[in-house]
Amino acid sequence: MNHGTLLVTGGAGYIGSHVVQQLVERGERVVVIDNLVSGFREAVRNAELVVGDVGDQRLVANVLATHHIEAVLHFAAHTVVPESVSDPLKYYGNNTCKTRNLLASCAEAGVRQFIFSSTAAVYGMPADGAADEGTPTMPHNPYGASKLMSETMLRDISATGAMRHVILRYFNVAGCDPAGRIGHSAPNATLLIKVACEHAVGKRASLSIFGTDYNTPDGTCIRDYIHVEDLAAAHLQALDHLRAGGESLTLNCGYGHGYSVREVIDAVERVSGHQLTVVEQPRRIGDCAMLIARSDRLKRALAWQPRYDDLDFIVRTALQWEEKLAHRRA
Repeated sequence: MNHGTLLVTGGAGYIGSHVVQQLVERGERVVVIDNLVSGFREAVRNAELVVGDVGDQRLVANVLATHHIEAVLHFAAHTVVPESVSDPLKYYGNNTCKTRNLLASCAEAGVRQFIFSSTAAVYGMPADGAADEGTPTMPHNPYGASKLMSETMLRDISATGAMRHVILRYFNVAGCDPAGRIGHSAPNATLLIKVACEHAVGKRASLSIFGTDYNTPDGTCIRDYIHVEDLAAAHLQALDHLRAGGESLTLNCGYGHGYSVREVIDAVERVSGHQLTVVEQPRRIGDCAMLIARSDRLKRALAWQPRYDDLDFIVRTALQWEEKLAHRRA
């Protein structure tokens, strides 16, 4: 069957660029809209890049009409939790209001399939440290709240019959393209595995642990780390689900088990061959002891199976990308 063109918003960013690469590799026609504030032009490989903002309804309407867009995969967002606490209106403006504008443009153009990049931050702090899709949503920061508001808008517009959707709630995304073609290049990163790998290659002088007295086996937070390539594959399967007439879904994206901060540090030391300089800091406000995905629904609904569920492999691909970036700077 000959499918239409896909629009990927934020497709020059970390996760979006990996999804674009997988889409192009299987023969899809892809157009990317990205304002390049946190994305990189060179990360968009073999797809058309339109530099602009997803909140610009005139621009989006023109792209939707010109390219006869079949489906939208929406990644464009601010994602730094501490920044969302210090500047909440920036997050509600960008993540929520601009998503509203994008949805309005899609409805006007008759786009009937929409895949939304959401987050486990919508759950806040589940009592037992694990969340399935029925776990109450109680975000503890404006980032999570901004994404949850967008989920609500998407469900409400879908309820009118205007479109069907898949919402994917990411847990902790890590790693990079195993072939080293694209990766996570954002400056001032806050994601643990990237930060630890930056330290391992000499970009950072030390690595901080925030909280060592949690009720976990080694006292540090436990998180569910999913390789970006496995996450990207879930988006392609979500697209296939919608194309086949599947119902709207909300799905967790994680492996269903976690690693502590100290276990991640051990893996980075093991893979890099370097001992890391670790600085113990007080707990950060809003961090929970453990957050793990229950992702049975993802496997069942989309027949998704992870390929890279191995911490050392995740670290190795992240470290290879940091070494590549360090070589460019040298």
